Amino acid sequence: MPWNDKSGGGGPWGGGNNNGGGGGPWGQGPRGPGGPQGGPPDLEDIIRRGQDRLKQALPGGAGASPALFGLIGLALVAFWLFQSIYTVQPDELAVELRFGKPKEELSQPGLHFHWWPIETVEFANTAEKLVDLGEVRGNTSSGLMLSGDQNIVDVKFSIAYQVSNPEAYLFNVADPDEMVRQVGESAMREAVGRRPAQDIFRDDRQGIADAVRGIIQTTLDQYGTGLTINAISIEDAAPPREVADAFDEVQRAEQDEDRFVEESNQYSNQKLGQARGEAAQVREEAAAYKNRVVQEAEGEAQRFVSVYDEYAKAPDVTRERLFLEMMEKVLKDSNKVIVGQGSGQGVVPYLPLPELQKNAPAPAAGGSQ
Repeated sequence: MPWNDKSGGGGPWGGGNNNGGGGGPWGQGPRGPGGPQGGPPDLEDIIRRGQDRLKQALPGGAGASPALFGLIGLALVAFWLFQSIYTVQPDELAVELRFGKPKEELSQPGLHFHWWPIETVEFANTAEKLVDLGEVRGNTSSGLMLSGDQNIVDVKFSIAYQVSNPEAYLFNVADPDEMVRQVGESAMREAVGRRPAQDIFRDDRQGIADAVRGIIQTTLDQYGTGLTINAISIEDAAPPREVADAFDEVQRAEQDEDRFVEESNQYSNQKLGQARGEAAQVREEAAAYKNRVVQEAEGEAQRFVSVYDEYAKAPDVTRERLFLEMMEKVLKDSNKVIVGQGSGQGVVPYLPLPELQKNAPAPAAGGSQ
């Protein structure tokens, strides 16, 4: 509001008129160091008048003070409730602290209440986490390790872990995640240093992963980190880039050696199988020959027994029959004519000499006539 010169005083304080003609905003001009009579300022009057003007400036005048205090109280209660009620997510667990000391019970996922500020709460994410180790940083790799046979290998692997004890995870170790990284790298170096390079390359990766998992879990349990190692995955294992070509040559030579050994084993198995087959064939033929000879001998014996039985029944007839059969076999291909005794008086002996000369075999060369 602009200053009006008609107020009867000089300046905004109404000049020096103390009879109520002006007086400025406080009803009278401000007193100097000594007041109108050189006394101290009236502070109580100033405070009282300031309170009156503040009440008049508030909505509803002086009667609004209790309502204002109520609103302020509700705001404070709402703020306290906001700080006292907290939510635990599905992949979290919470630990309440009373005067900084953790409680024994854990807060499961859901809505919870605690007495703030006497009690506070800390959250621990229980979802599985993955840490990759052996990354290339600049021109070097953090996965370079010395194997048991004095070879350098570059190992890249990952560690899957999660929180199993939120209280230990939150309060026992300053940085559990970084500790997992450091302990995992140390454990892998220890496991690789005890084995030849061929194991980590291809022969026994799973065995090395299991050994590393056991070392890490034991160390973390000793430190009380509240972490559980779920799995160790060896993603890659290779020689350093500087010697990769030479190592590939060695690998190819070893593969050729394995191939030659395999081919020789196949040839050996083939020849061995063939020899075994031939031996089995010889054994089968010998067994068949044995059976045939035995059967023939048994047959001859049975035939002889049957002939003997017939001979015992009629010796003369059987003897004559045997004689005739034998003579038939002996003289079957002969050109001679044989006349037995008692053939009769009309048989004239005849010797066909010309025919015998024709059928006689030619003498051998140089032989006698």
